Amino acid sequence: MGVRIDLSGKVAIVTGAASGIGRASARLFAEAGASVMIADRAEAVQETLAMIEQAGGTGFARQMDAGDEAAVKALAEDACARFGGLDIIYANAGITGGKPGGLFDSDAGEWAEVLRVNLIGPYLAIKYGAPKIQARGGGSIVCTASVAGLRSGAGPASYSASKAGVINLVKTAAWQLDGTNVRVNCICPGLIETGMTKPVYDYARGAGKLEKIGQLNPMKRGGEPEEIARAALFLASDQASYVNGQALPVDGGLSASHPIAPRGNRGV
Repeated sequence: MGVRIDLSGKVAIVTGAASGIGRASARLFAEAGASVMIADRAEAVQETLAMIEQAGGTGFARQMDAGDEAAVKALAEDACARFGGLDIIYANAGITGGKPGGLFDSDAGEWAEVLRVNLIGPYLAIKYGAPKIQARGGGSIVCTASVAGLRSGAGPASYSASKAGVINLVKTAAWQLDGTNVRVNCICPGLIETGMTKPVYDYARGAGKLEKIGQLNPMKRGGEPEEIARAALFLASDQASYVNGQALPVDGGLSASHPIAPRGNRGV
């Protein structure tokens, strides 16, 4: 019999909550009992709030830029003012940016924007959220990295570099926050069907090749946002009370190996 994760009495911030992983996580956090402050640049963040409230949850939505320092500071302050404090941050907002071609097909401006949202955004969430979480006796900060941050081959160069930065950021932050009872971890999703990966899935469907999605991982499929949300819920909760400074791949096993040609193995 499984143990249900309970976030009753907790206050959580989720960025990038208008769709995909952020929406799934915000809904799951609220279902677990947390009061959820959700944020995104897109108006659809209000749709996420409506889903939370229709399911009986408590939340508030803000349209804001997760890479803007003043906006992130205001978000943390607003969460405390509305709900009495802050226990959890899931810094999930991100953009793909760049071009698939690689290093020589992008420019410094594109790189700066990707790093601003994907890496500076989580840094700001930690900077302004950690002191408020510490004031409540401790809690959890979770960031979205990527398997692209672990090794080459899973995204544009700028995106991959930004996600590698997130992985090191959580390790550095975990030590910077030693003794505070504020844990910092990240999730490294594989290929997940979200707005960000929609072009990949649309192309595969249009070409009649949907079965090839995820063919490079041992599970032979892509993932769903809810599968990442469940990992985020675990890391956000007291069930992960001794997990700190870690990067957790949730990728169907993709990062378990260097690339190899599928051999058709089907067990022993």
